[in-house]
Amino acid sequence: MIAVRVEINGQWREGSVEPRRTLADFLREDLNLTGTHLACEHGFCGSCTVLLDGKTVRSCLMLAVQADGRAVMTVEGLAAPDGTLGPLQQAFTDHHGLQCGFCTPGMLMTAYEFLRENPRETNDEAIREAISGVVCRCTGYQQIVEAIRAAAKA
Repeated sequence: MIAVRVEINGQWREGSVEPRRTLADFLREDLNLTGTHLACEHGFCGSCTVLLDGKTVRSCLMLAVQADGRAVMTVEGLAAPDGTLGPLQQAFTDHHGLQCGFCTPGMLMTAYEFLRENPRETNDEAIREAISGVVCRCTGYQQIVEAIRAAAKA
């Protein structure tokens, strides 16, 4: 077992992991942060996307030991401490940007990074390009794009 210490959503958390344990499993199983979803476990679908030091990564492809000493933000970190939805989460709710919800955490984290880097971007093509790495099988993406556009305007 290897000791890891990771700043998660602004709080330092510690744990002992096997060297081959993924960051996704560490988040979900050891820290009970189940908002990060696992689907393909090959990095293709994007459901497990989190931010590592401010950049999106696939947590199913990363080892927990690789996050030692670094900052991770999960979908839980988008909400206020009292549970109030963040602006992007609220836009997804208001514009029906989710259906089954499986891709939603990865979509939110990808959109969060995109809007942080492009705070007022409302061009549909740019938004679609930004989220192209996250697979949604339910919505056809239009409502997701509308939600991200609304968040950019807010």
